[in-house]
Amino acid sequence: MEGADTVSAPVLEVRDVHVCRGARRILNGVSFVVSKGGLVALMGPSGSGKTTMLRAIAALERFDEGLIIVDGLMLEGGRAIHGELLRQLRRRVGLVFQFHHLFEHLSALKNITLAPIHAHGTAVDDAATRALELLRSLGIEQRAHALPRELSGGEAQRVAIARALAVEPPILMMDEPTASLDPARRTELGELLRRLATGDRAILVSTHDEEFAREFATDILRLDDLQGQ
Repeated sequence: MEGADTVSAPVLEVRDVHVCRGARRILNGVSFVVSKGGLVALMGPSGSGKTTMLRAIAALERFDEGLIIVDGLMLEGGRAIHGELLRQLRRRVGLVFQFHHLFEHLSALKNITLAPIHAHGTAVDDAATRALELLRSLGIEQRAHALPRELSGGEAQRVAIARALAVEPPILMMDEPTASLDPARRTELGELLRRLATGDRAILVSTHDEEFAREFATDILRLDDLQGQ
């Protein structure tokens, strides 16, 4: 429902964020808030900066001005994000890329446990238990030992979702998740994301799929409307 208000606590605040690449201004003073429990669609045409916005929130792309606050962690435009600040951010944000970017030589299970073990110090057995729980909740536990090339597109997407949720971040972001899905898989994904958007987690989805956004999102944000004048 477009422009709806919520009473839940904000988990993400984007304040007056600018991104420039040379003379090109990609984001011009973008501001918005995402609250816990929400499934929020960030909409705009291809090339409008939706992916750039997600990557800036995840510290995969520099933003030049403004402020991004992720579950109380403050990121300032123009400043490098590394070390302990980056480690804390990685615990707060999970990002599922449009093309999943799974490690082709690792099983689904090992794709999910890699970051918890090596980046966050989780014990191997604990990481594996959590990964299997996630795969079970996503309906693909039987694919735990499959390599990415052995997975269908929908299965690979669910493995990528499990990987993003492995450290239990309060915000999950997905970039154009319906781009390669047929109508049945698209509906399955929407229903899954609704289940995942709990009281302790928000989901932010970049999309140009108007029908998907209207059917499943709790709120629709249009990037053009979020930019400063």
